Amino acid sequence: MVRTPLTDEQRDRGRALGQVLRAARGPRSAAVVAHEAGISLDTLRKIERGAIAAPAFFTVAALARVLDLDLADLARTLMPPNERTTLAG
Repeated sequence: MVRTPLTDEQRDRGRALGQVLRAARGPRSAAVVAHEAGISLDTLRKIERGAIAAPAFFTVAALARVLDLDLADLARTLMPPNERTTLAG
């Protein structure tokens, strides 16, 4: 199966997601957060630096749970400003 290449906007959003997650992690070690979320440390590091620009939903949900982030707020933060009002909440 051939995967459609990501757009620049999708890659930018992936980098923004990584920055938000890294900031939410604060002083906690990446290893602890990854373990609590049930993902590998390598995967968390790739997400935080934007190398995985479109991580699986359940991966993001697990990280949001561990980092005490609301998924709707996270999605709203990552949406383009002109689209933010279309997300209920």
